[in-house]
Amino acid sequence: ALWTNKTRFYVFLKQIFNYQLLFTLGMAEDGEFIPFKLGKPRFDQSTFYGRLRHYLDIVDPRTLFVTKGQLKEAVELLDNYKHGNLPSGVTNKQLWEAQKIKQAIIHPDTNEKIFMPFRMSGYIPFGTPIVVGLLLPNQTLISTVFWQWLNQSHNACVNYANRNATKLTPTSKFILGYLGAVGSAVSIAVGLNVMIQKANKFSPATRHLVQRFVPFPAVASANVCNVVLMRHIELDKGIDVLDADGKVVGSSRIAAQHALLETALTRIALPMPILVLPPFVMSFLEKTSLLRSHPRLLLPVHSLVCLAAFGLALPLAISLFPQMSEIEASKLEPEIAAATTSKILTYNKGL
Repeated sequence: ALWTNKTRFYVFLKQIFNYQLLFTLGMAEDGEFIPFKLGKPRFDQSTFYGRLRHYLDIVDPRTLFVTKGQLKEAVELLDNYKHGNLPSGVTNKQLWEAQKIKQAIIHPDTNEKIFMPFRMSGYIPFGTPIVVGLLLPNQTLISTVFWQWLNQSHNACVNYANRNATKLTPTSKFILGYLGAVGSAVSIAVGLNVMIQKANKFSPATRHLVQRFVPFPAVASANVCNVVLMRHIELDKGIDVLDADGKVVGSSRIAAQHALLETALTRIALPMPILVLPPFVMSFLEKTSLLRSHPRLLLPVHSLVCLAAFGLALPLAISLFPQMSEIEASKLEPEIAAATTSKILTYNKGL
């Protein structure tokens, strides 16, 4: 009977892991390669499904293993296409793959490499250990502060690395945003833990279960603060808006407000499945005879569940809005609307 339970348990974990891999890796490979368009997404960005498939390319962790030589070849291939010097025999698949590599590694505004842990493709591999730490049971005050600090430090760097960089951001703004995000996350997490500890109506078992959900409100609210504080300069100076030909029409504060709002909403949606699903799953798995008799398996199983939740949540959350968002020119500042004949303008929302 024990062997049967073990077999079922391992099959269950394997299904979780395989589904996560299929979703984050396999789905991006599906579909035909349409005629290549430089700088344009391969999939339709007007639909959620199209954006999801686009971002699965962006967060594909395999791009972390691209060498300098491969990146150079991809950039050169795209430059040759741009200047009409494309070698014969190059396929649409090769061009789309080259653009995928460049978009995953190179910032669209600065044309500089993004440091590996702060790329969207590195968000899951480097962020999963932090999520595991946030969701560890029986957290002490010190451990709560440590994991919230580490999580918001990572988020701050990711937000900064993937920001709209059409305007320079002073270092002082980065430090202010970092301190604000960490302060809010730690304050909310510690405050909620203290409130739960003082709640006499909860039984010890209920209190233990509720404490496992504390990271979500703390992280979600801190994520919003993190985005706003880290990118506050965009609200002051505005962000570039482009016409149909890709030419800069002007800098718009209204577009910046839309960009930050959309990014903040994705940061609220992102931790929902990551910080809510694993506690439910683990509360069930911890009752199995296998984990009761082999408590050393708790941490690796917990890590695997968090990895699966993270792998599903990230592309779903950032697919809520396109990276290059559209806005009607009439809704922007009068001077910008008067400077173009285009009815629809675009801006880089950031990730």
